[in-house]
Amino acid sequence: MLEALSYPFDAEFILQNRRKLKKELLSDGSARTKKRIALLGGATTGIIRPILELFLLDAGVEPEFYESEYNRFWQDGMFGTPELDAFAPEIVYLHTCNRNLSSLPELSDDRDSADKKLEQEFGRYQALWDALSERYHCEILQNNFELPSFRLLGNLDAVDFRGRVNFINRLNARFSEAALSRSAFHIQDIAYLSAVCGLDVWDDPKEWYLYKQSPATPCVPMLCHSVASLIKAICGKNKKLLALDCDNTLWGGVVGDVGQAGLEIGEETATGEAFREFQRYIKDLSMTGVVLTVASKNDEENALDGLRHPDGVLRPEDFAVIKANWERKDVNLLETVASLSLLPDCIVFADDNPAERHIVRENIRGAAVPELTDPNDYIRIIDRGGYFEPLSLSKEDMARNAMYRENAQRTKLEHAFSDYGEYLRSLDMVAQIGDFPEIYLKRIAQLANKSNQFNLTTRRYTEAEITALAASPDYIRICGKLSDRFGDNGVVSVIIAKKEGDTADILLWIMSCRVLKRGMEQLMRNVLLETAKKQGVHILRGHYYPTAKNGMVRNLLGELGFEKLSEDEQGNTLWQIASDAAPLPCEIKRAKFD
Repeated sequence: MLEALSYPFDAEFILQNRRKLKKELLSDGSARTKKRIALLGGATTGIIRPILELFLLDAGVEPEFYESEYNRFWQDGMFGTPELDAFAPEIVYLHTCNRNLSSLPELSDDRDSADKKLEQEFGRYQALWDALSERYHCEILQNNFELPSFRLLGNLDAVDFRGRVNFINRLNARFSEAALSRSAFHIQDIAYLSAVCGLDVWDDPKEWYLYKQSPATPCVPMLCHSVASLIKAICGKNKKLLALDCDNTLWGGVVGDVGQAGLEIGEETATGEAFREFQRYIKDLSMTGVVLTVASKNDEENALDGLRHPDGVLRPEDFAVIKANWERKDVNLLETVASLSLLPDCIVFADDNPAERHIVRENIRGAAVPELTDPNDYIRIIDRGGYFEPLSLSKEDMARNAMYRENAQRTKLEHAFSDYGEYLRSLDMVAQIGDFPEIYLKRIAQLANKSNQFNLTTRRYTEAEITALAASPDYIRICGKLSDRFGDNGVVSVIIAKKEGDTADILLWIMSCRVLKRGMEQLMRNVLLETAKKQGVHILRGHYYPTAKNGMVRNLLGELGFEKLSEDEQGNTLWQIASDAAPLPCEIKRAKFD
């Protein structure tokens, strides 16, 4: 990740050096996910496209763009164009501003008239979203609206139904409600961004009159970073793990020198209050599914003592892994992610020490290393970095940090057994397995976009595609949840196979690596064959397409009894198996979904 593209941004530097930055990104050898993205603008998007491209490339996404003409967003999206139809966008970003609103209230309106204008404006956008979804089955990003740059009614503008502030706030609330009820639809929060930048900076009338540009040029990097954060989340490129230093990161002072009592945390001092608020923020962040770990140069007992400070918010049990020793931090971080079956590029490393930040930045490719220099700014730097941008928040997300802690307990238990089969039996595993339950469609789409290692074909599916596929008789669908004596792992594996007569092609087979080698592979295979046979399918074909990250499943199909039919020069392989093949042994008890 380029430091120049990490928050806080030097907008002028990014704008002036965008070609140089693009060249640097394209020459770094990174493998990127390709996405077709349509920019449909109510304002001009000429300056937005190249800056958005930088942030996407930095996030691991290689975009191909379609751009509408100025203020053609509604017509192009509503009715399509031959060019847009041929482009077949996977993601549509509707970039609008409050100057695109066509039904603003007037001072002469009564309440009914103002309400009708609100419904008319909302209905106009709702029809647009419906048309895009039906025509392209794409993910839709729709910004909400910045507040007006003037208020005819002063403070009353926010209260009176004729006020534009009131109208836009109400419209934004309707957009938010729509996002909660629609699949594959996401709000890009311009209302918040414009407040961060300041409306007087965000809205430059001269740039609008000359170029029809919104926001103003200095705010474009902030806007593009926000859009890129949503797109990388759709593409499964979010970071997953926050690794934290302790001394002068989670508290003030060096615990080994001053002891627990001498640490600065709590409400006695301004700095202590900043550290406490940071700990509270981290605790809340873990509830969104971010995995917490410690990487501290400390004696372990000293670090644990600091985490037990009575005025602290975080406790040792809040962390999946605690590495407090005198080894190099980059080495500790690599061992941590390996123990959790994660990849190094999932890391965000938070440390106040510039030397430690440099070492991790240089030695762990893809890790994000925010510049933390002042505890008063720690929350702002990490929060606005957009590393963990959620598209939704489920009970499973909220339990993820606990799941990884439980996984560490499983690993510890494994080391106590000399026989691996005995260890598996001791876990008392139960899998709920079957066709896609409607309640898990969002999680299935999320898993499909996040899984990189145990992913045979690396195909990606939007939530809209998963929803459509779940209703189709043309597919075999297998979804698996796994629980054991330590807790519930949630939905961990998904298979999608397309039926063609008495044959089916496995389009997707993914599994969370935190349950690897516990028998879930065998159980999913057994249920796939059983389901295929019941649906009149005699032969199942499997495919493996190699990537930089999925080498671990290169021979999976062979290990599961498939016969290899072919392999090309790129390492792409084709396999097959009969649906009446004998089931494989497995230590997991099977149950149906509730």
